Amino acid sequence: MKNEKYYITTPIYYLSGTPHLGTCSTTVYADSLARFNRLLGKDVFFLTGSDEHGQKVAERAEKQGLTPKEFCDALDVKFKELWKMLGISYDKYVRTTDNYHIETVQKIFQKLYDKGDIYLSQYEGLYCTPCETFFTESELKDGKCPVCGREVKKAQEEAYFFKLSKYADRVKEYILSHPDFVKLDATKNEMLSFINQGLNDLCVSRTSVKWGVPVPFNKNHTVYVWIDALPNYISALGYLSDDDSLFKKYWPADVHLMAKEIARFHIIIWPAILMALDLPLPKVIHAHGWLTQSGLKMGKSLGNGFNPYVLCDRYGVDAVRYFLLRNGPILGDAPYDNETFLKLINTDLVNDLANLLSRTSAMLVQNFDGELQPLSNNVLDIDKNLASETVCLVEIVKQYMDRLEPNNALQAIWKVVRLANKYIEDTAPWTQKENRERLGDILHNLYFVLHSVAVLLQAFIPETANKILVALQNDDKTFDTISHEYNQKIFGQKVEKTALYQRLDIQKEIQYLEVDSVNKIENVREKNMEENVEKQSLNNEQEKFNHKPTIDFADFEKIEIMVGRILTAEKVENADRLLKFSVKLGDETRTIVSGVSKHYEPEYLLNKEVLVVTNLAPRKIRGIESNGMILYAFNEDETEFYFVTPEKDMTDGALVG
Repeated sequence: MKNEKYYITTPIYYLSGTPHLGTCSTTVYADSLARFNRLLGKDVFFLTGSDEHGQKVAERAEKQGLTPKEFCDALDVKFKELWKMLGISYDKYVRTTDNYHIETVQKIFQKLYDKGDIYLSQYEGLYCTPCETFFTESELKDGKCPVCGREVKKAQEEAYFFKLSKYADRVKEYILSHPDFVKLDATKNEMLSFINQGLNDLCVSRTSVKWGVPVPFNKNHTVYVWIDALPNYISALGYLSDDDSLFKKYWPADVHLMAKEIARFHIIIWPAILMALDLPLPKVIHAHGWLTQSGLKMGKSLGNGFNPYVLCDRYGVDAVRYFLLRNGPILGDAPYDNETFLKLINTDLVNDLANLLSRTSAMLVQNFDGELQPLSNNVLDIDKNLASETVCLVEIVKQYMDRLEPNNALQAIWKVVRLANKYIEDTAPWTQKENRERLGDILHNLYFVLHSVAVLLQAFIPETANKILVALQNDDKTFDTISHEYNQKIFGQKVEKTALYQRLDIQKEIQYLEVDSVNKIENVREKNMEENVEKQSLNNEQEKFNHKPTIDFADFEKIEIMVGRILTAEKVENADRLLKFSVKLGDETRTIVSGVSKHYEPEYLLNKEVLVVTNLAPRKIRGIESNGMILYAFNEDETEFYFVTPEKDMTDGALVG
């Protein structure tokens, strides 16, 4: 498979708010496919990025006193930091505000206009602002947006249209004649139903939205979202540019991956645009389900997305990746709740995988000073069965990954992990201490399973895979090591006793994750008392920044200031000025309440580095115990108000002097 190309894409994420756990699901999903195909020896190109134009972005930016570009730049950093934390191995990150993308979109628009596939007319329709999409009356659900459930409003304006209706029959025929083009039959049938109802020509420009790509021959118009956003998949490769070598090498895409709410745009509109451009279509489009919470889709528009930073910080990146790939919305919708997430860690990562490594490494260290013994010639049927099940894994996992099913691939891997744990019980190595040859064979077979599993897990939970390989003192990381031949020749490695994951106290961890819901119910008397405390606390907080008498250096030395990183930020119920923060200070996470709500939206502050006075006595504000003070600078009337931050990125918990 060497030099065989593999081009996989995520959607470009709309920068209207902070990324959440649901956002992560598609990207982690795509990353596992990219990593796996690299391990197969393919020439992989993995694209992700951000969609930064449109009315909603402009409105959010204005609320925060920022230009749209400044607003997008700030959120773009958050996305990239999140992908870095999650180990997303993308090859390119495209932004719709990148100059090369803007130029490509304008060239595409001009090309389609010159061909007669774009024309000027009047548009009147029902428009959902959060989704930035027009709908027909028949597409509405209970009179509201069928995607987010919000109100729609009538809109009329001069607009350019793409002749989508011209390509309806061709798109339908392509879907019917290419059974693998759409991954899920249910999605395919839904798209065919859309086409059979009749496709209207597509509005592809706006005059009322100025934040976007200008139409090249009419500056009063801005290119509408789908002609701007969808071509990212080819603009990132240099389509219609001076250097289109990547486009010639990687297009068409092998897999377009996205969540189901944008299936129609990718399976109907995007193929029609490509047909109009005389370009080949992507090989597979998979619109997977939603990660849900309490039965609703996680999303920025609905405001119910769980913060991935909280989970990654406390339980590790690979625990989050494992959950999303094992229990996530790979095909249909998948629910997230804290208890399910925590139990999956305990059962799969602790009981199964970590336990297998811990027992095997401990017995090798105890009995052979950690040194792997060569296989003897006295192999039993139970040994052959374990080895054969392990060797078969590569092809089984490959078949599942070819079908875009990492959940089933992981299930197959865990079947062997559990078989190995059962093998320990069946062979009872602790009873074989007098039979050194048999004991050595048993531990050798377990070592082979662990090494093979680690090699495969590089695609799914790479940090964990690397820890296992380090513990096994084995640098062989390719799939051809998962073979009977390799198993016969390995010996002599010095294994280290290693613990991968620690068992969680489920109830304690649920309490930790749901701590934000504590103290929400207060009686009227407590509220009144706390309002007075709040006002006084805020006054005291501001007075600390006014000029004070001179103090001795010894007094100044008593103040401890550390660099913190904001993990979560939310408004305090029934308090106009207050935000409640979870701030990471090295190994510790604290709750801090601060009166900054009128200056910042909570989503803007996530993952922001701040300076925190850490040794102030705790105080209660609105029933919330605040442990520390975040430093900020402001003028007298607070028209200028800014958090104090380090000049460069610092490790949270670093001391400030």
